[in-house]
Amino acid sequence: MRPTGITPTFRPRLLDVFKSPPNNFSLGREISAGATVGLIALPLALALGIASIPNGVATPMPPPALGLFTAIIAGFLISMLGGSRVQIGGPTAAFIPIILLIVSEHGYNGLLVATIMAGGILIIMGLSQMGSLIKYIPWPVTSGFTTGIAVSIMLGQIPDFAGYRAEEAMPREFFEKLPWLFRHVETVNPFALTLAIFCVATILLWPRLKIHALPGSVVAMIAAATFVALTGWDHSFGVATVGSKFGANAIPSGFPVPQLPEFNWGMLRNLIGPATAIALLCAIESLLSAVVADGLSGDRHNSNTELIAQGIANLVCPLFGGLPATGAIARTSANVNNGGRTPLAGMVHAAVLLTIVLAAARLASVIPMAAMSAVLMVVAFKMGEWHELLRIPKMPRSDVAVLVSTLTLTVVFDLVVAVEVGMVLAAILFIKRVSQTTEVSRVTAEDMLERPEQIAQGKEIPKDVLVYRIFGPFLFGAAEKMEDALDRVDEWPRVLILRLHLVTAMDATGMNALESIVERMRARGGVVILSGIHQQPLQMLRKAGFIEVIGRENFRATFDESLERAREVLAIN
Repeated sequence: MRPTGITPTFRPRLLDVFKSPPNNFSLGREISAGATVGLIALPLALALGIASIPNGVATPMPPPALGLFTAIIAGFLISMLGGSRVQIGGPTAAFIPIILLIVSEHGYNGLLVATIMAGGILIIMGLSQMGSLIKYIPWPVTSGFTTGIAVSIMLGQIPDFAGYRAEEAMPREFFEKLPWLFRHVETVNPFALTLAIFCVATILLWPRLKIHALPGSVVAMIAAATFVALTGWDHSFGVATVGSKFGANAIPSGFPVPQLPEFNWGMLRNLIGPATAIALLCAIESLLSAVVADGLSGDRHNSNTELIAQGIANLVCPLFGGLPATGAIARTSANVNNGGRTPLAGMVHAAVLLTIVLAAARLASVIPMAAMSAVLMVVAFKMGEWHELLRIPKMPRSDVAVLVSTLTLTVVFDLVVAVEVGMVLAAILFIKRVSQTTEVSRVTAEDMLERPEQIAQGKEIPKDVLVYRIFGPFLFGAAEKMEDALDRVDEWPRVLILRLHLVTAMDATGMNALESIVERMRARGGVVILSGIHQQPLQMLRKAGFIEVIGRENFRATFDESLERAREVLAIN
């Protein structure tokens, strides 16, 4: 098997299963794992659909159905076409803030178009083999907006969790949201709140019974629905249910008909930012989930194929009115822990959800909204990386600044702003790291850190010859160090030897700094000699036509040869 991230073509892992099934393959175990994950996904899909769409927004089907059909369609496609054998796809809580933002500003049709655009971006990323690059997004960025998303979700679920009976909907803006919650606290429904707390306790305590075939979220949802139906709390005490909020037919009993959303080219400019945020979030979460799955299953995923599969799923889901989708860590982990080892389990999970829709769609109307909210509260709580906040006093200040900024922007503003600013801060942080790891030091006759042909110890460095060694990548964050070092020289030499045998990479900024040094030396009648340059920097200088500028005779393989060339230059001059 090839290492992840370098396979040049789109190759779904399902093909590998048919060609060479794993040694421990069992069709019965795949079906069992898929059925279990389907039950886990059911309450999550319903709750995510409800949480993603604000009240009063016109949608092709009720919000609970949007989440459920997204889980069915995306779950099937991601498993069938993906680069991981065990990845489970569907709607996730991470998308809630960005969906709410897009819907409030561009309407539901705007969300469909943005999701299709995100699908195209993901496919381009996969075809461009950018899957491995996503993994290098700094941890403070991902941790910051992951925890920020968790806070946003929990704040947004408070009205349903506590049974608020306010006539006006809670505003989307953070600084308006908090005053609204305090202003309407007297409308809290204690019966709905009690039911929600019961559901949270059930979800958290159920795993201790070790009844893995039945997830705690399903148990809580069924128990709450049964209790409300038997006691009449929905009528007697005003406990809201899916049916009372979205109608008795909250989930259609048939599959939706595909149709294209309304589109015009003017929408591209307005939606490119949200679409990019959806694509980045999808890529980060799906590949993180795939990495977690690799650790659990002992397999290796193909990150580029996974991105293409995610893109296809996000192209198709909007045609059926669906939401953005990605790989789901909790559902993927449950799949592996229940014996899933091939994409068949993920496809079975989608089939189980479809069967539930066709056979028992009307029963969803009796589920209390408090139970749905409790499911999301637990998901958000588990999603947040709260333990990382406790490590802040021990972290470098630059990492703290990125983490806190990304978290704050996610909560106070929105995920689009957080991702954009977070990536800029990450780039600045990377520049700082590069500049810290690259060293520029003067070489003297006492230097003894090299091989015999490179060593400077005991070798006479002629007068009017200055030698500097660059250690580390000569990139945009380190190029300034070279110029700073030369600016500190009292008298410029006639020959400057730059020892580059410890430089593994150079970029355009490094080359520009090198060009500036050569021009300054020539202006003073001096010569620059490059010693021991590696292949990548050499190829870059060749493509830029810079070799002739320096002169081929001034490229030398070793320090000994560079000293000989320096003596030649001094003799000529």
